Amino acid sequence: MSELRWHPLLGEWVITATHRQNRTFFPPADYCPLCATKKGGFPTEIPAPDYDIVVFENKFPSLQTPAPEPAIEGTEFEPVGLAEGACEVVCFSPEHNSSLAEQPVKRILNLIRVWTDRFQDLDSRPNVKSIFIFENKGREIGVTLAHPHGQIYAYPFIPPRIATEVDQARKHFAKTGGNLLLDIAASEIKDGRRIVAETESFVVFIPFFARYPYELFIIAKERGKTALTDFTAAEQLDLAIVLKKVLVAFDNLFGFSLPYILAMHQRPSDGEDYTPLYQFHIEFYPPLRTKDKLKYLAGSEAGAGAYINDTLAEEKALELRKLYEAVEL
Repeated sequence: MSELRWHPLLGEWVITATHRQNRTFFPPADYCPLCATKKGGFPTEIPAPDYDIVVFENKFPSLQTPAPEPAIEGTEFEPVGLAEGACEVVCFSPEHNSSLAEQPVKRILNLIRVWTDRFQDLDSRPNVKSIFIFENKGREIGVTLAHPHGQIYAYPFIPPRIATEVDQARKHFAKTGGNLLLDIAASEIKDGRRIVAETESFVVFIPFFARYPYELFIIAKERGKTALTDFTAAEQLDLAIVLKKVLVAFDNLFGFSLPYILAMHQRPSDGEDYTPLYQFHIEFYPPLRTKDKLKYLAGSEAGAGAYINDTLAEEKALELRKLYEAVEL
């Protein structure tokens, strides 16, 4: 069962998906559903002896088409909606004990092309209003399948974080005529202290307003790049190289594979033109504040929505900049 329930205090939808309680939970490596199916072995989600990149529908989707009927009937005060949309799994390595950081630039480039293809397809569906591409990495994030993979959610509404960004960007555009994300990037470039890297097409930095010690932004520099589908072949390659170096730098930070959330923010899919005011960007949220200490979302963060950062963005950016520059491809 899955449905949407309206949260009147926050003005946003909550997805209820009870069938996900039964989803796969830390299976042994020889029974991994994301590995290729071995001859005579346990049948997995990927019925092939090997693969490069695979995309398939999530077996335990929060959103699906057609959507099931809600479990209860809504009221005017407690609206209920169909959990319509799509949830896809993206496996980018057949190697069970690998990671995105360990993939060659060529495979990361292919992954960007796959992401672009999936965005284009989902963007054309009338019931989809926003497409969210992401990767949860590490047990610290809550990952229950160790095999390297990411996910794609196609929502029937614009989720709160994207809606807030768009609202702030729209206000900024009305007031200044500028693109808020590009103006943030320009301010970071001018200051310089929080810059991790800058290429022809992208700027990488820990933002002035970072909520996590190693929160990282990658922003497309040219105005009008609102989604993956706006990139040229050269920009795709540039992004692949940037991602590779960022991920390797993360792993070299403490000497082990760093857990994180990779969140790709793109324009909504509601038919409006976001070209002048919004900008494609990727946000990383690593949950560690030191080698052996987690940044927990506790009372202030989870209860009040007010983040507390234990570090200075300028110092953390310097750490990452040195590690990024040391990466050899």
